[in-house]
Amino acid sequence: MKNRFSLIALLLICSFASHAQLKRFSIGPYVEAGFPVGNFSETHNTGYGVGLGADIKLIKGFGVTGSIGYMRFGGQRDALNNKYSAVSAVPVRLGIKYQLVSILYVKLESGASTYTGDDSGAAFILAPSIGIRLLGLDVMAKYETWIKDGNIGFFGLKAGYNF
Repeated sequence: MKNRFSLIALLLICSFASHAQLKRFSIGPYVEAGFPVGNFSETHNTGYGVGLGADIKLIKGFGVTGSIGYMRFGGQRDALNNKYSAVSAVPVRLGIKYQLVSILYVKLESGASTYTGDDSGAAFILAPSIGIRLLGLDVMAKYETWIKDGNIGFFGLKAGYNF
């Protein structure tokens, strides 16, 4: 039963991906790393995440983007040997993208990051970025901040493949 479901899912994804190229729409997985800055860097380690992103091309270099993923920053120990708990969240982002030249783009995303684990609630996301997309490979550098009772900020590197 699991094999049938996997085969059907794979066929649907392949069919959707080939159809998506004709419609100026792409979707694909990504991995990312987040390097904390400010006070957040004193309490948490480098974060890692995975997710699924989508792009829709509009007119004259403009497009809209969206993504959903999972991100986790491990906690550090302070000078008194107290351990900070990890920050885990499910970020959902929507944004606008502008293609500067054939492969170079800038993007501004916003959304909500819903905390999981010990933390609860959601934070507002603001993330400007710059990236390169060559064929299906998409590599991006960004600064992202999560705003909820203070800020969590990090520089990020994101790499994905769009079908």
